[in-house]
Amino acid sequence: MVPEPASRRGGSGARTVCVAKHSQAPGSRLQWGQGSAPLCDGSRLDNALTTALIAVIAALGVCVVVLGALLLSRRSARDADERVAAAVADMNERMDAMLEDLTHALERSEEEGRRGRTLSELAGTIDFDEVLSRTLHTAAALAGVDAALVALHTLGPKPVVATIGLSEQEAEQPQVVGPPDGRPVRSVRIQYEYPDAADSADGAAVHAGLAVPLSGEEGEIGYLTVYARSRTRSFGEEDVFELEELARRAGPAIENAHRFREARQLADLDALTGLHNRRYFHETLQREVARAHRYSRRLALIVFDLDDFKAINDRIGHLAGDAVLAEASDRVRSVVRSADIACRVGGDEFAVILPESTLDDADQLYRRLLEAVSSRPIGGAGRLQISAGIGELRADEDATRFFQRGDEALYRAKEAGKGQVAAANSA
Repeated sequence: MVPEPASRRGGSGARTVCVAKHSQAPGSRLQWGQGSAPLCDGSRLDNALTTALIAVIAALGVCVVVLGALLLSRRSARDADERVAAAVADMNERMDAMLEDLTHALERSEEEGRRGRTLSELAGTIDFDEVLSRTLHTAAALAGVDAALVALHTLGPKPVVATIGLSEQEAEQPQVVGPPDGRPVRSVRIQYEYPDAADSADGAAVHAGLAVPLSGEEGEIGYLTVYARSRTRSFGEEDVFELEELARRAGPAIENAHRFREARQLADLDALTGLHNRRYFHETLQREVARAHRYSRRLALIVFDLDDFKAINDRIGHLAGDAVLAEASDRVRSVVRSADIACRVGGDEFAVILPESTLDDADQLYRRLLEAVSSRPIGGAGRLQISAGIGELRADEDATRFFQRGDEALYRAKEAGKGQVAAANSA
């Protein structure tokens, strides 16, 4: 056994210890005891040889390592290139994924910003139709939504239904309502299943629906519903949360706009007859004249009054005369089209604006009005007749001149006798 050098046993700063050589009997071997030191004689040479041997072995080891590295470097060059290429490809893939995530996050942020602006703008308008339109467009813009519907059940004598993305036939179907016992609900989720033939008939069937209540100051006023046509779309908790947030803002805005609309309608109506009043007539006529000129559309007008009403009023009194006017107005309202605008312009004088109509259309309406008013007696006034002036808008006139021509035609009709009509376009 080669004795371990003292420098290795003693560590840093160790010194060599010389001991006396013991006598040794022939054939005996020198034993190293625990803690014994190497012999002093010849130890330095042994140390030098040992050190040199270690150096040579280390040098050989370094050479082997270098040669091995050279050999491995050649063999691993291709592997290194492949690893670099794989690393670059992985980095590009991660960068693409990060860019895609960033793009989606930006799109979501922009969408949420638009939605937030729309929600804040809901309370900034009092136009009923505009509030409904903004609510529907915001709901339809939610992820995976193809159509939206607002159904209001308690704001008036008739339900109000507004839609976007639904056909007229789809919108006419029964709307989502709460549970049979009437208790309040947070949401209603629907999945529609069809026979194969019905589902593939046009490829546009609605497959899922989600409805949340719309509430105002006085409680629930209706439902806001969204629909999806995708077979794989279903509405989850996140969808409920987003639609609830929209409904929370839209409910009070819809209620306030409806109240304003009712107040405005009351302000536009004549208290006695229930027809539109004089102010509304002139505002509407001006608007319709401008629209007809802008889009090259036809526009007709009837101006009429009750024959000899002053004498009737003097005979039966003003209260009874007011009742006659109210009854005559009801009969007028029963024969005008929904697109026509019937107004009381003063006293016993009335007018009807006929959009998208000609002089012949106005003449036909006069015949119906005359039949409705004179077909049976009205209160103490008996049978009444009406005289009218009718006209069609000319390309070179404004609303004021159009009305004046109709009024002048009315006076010509009255001069001709009772129950007569005169065309403003004739000489």
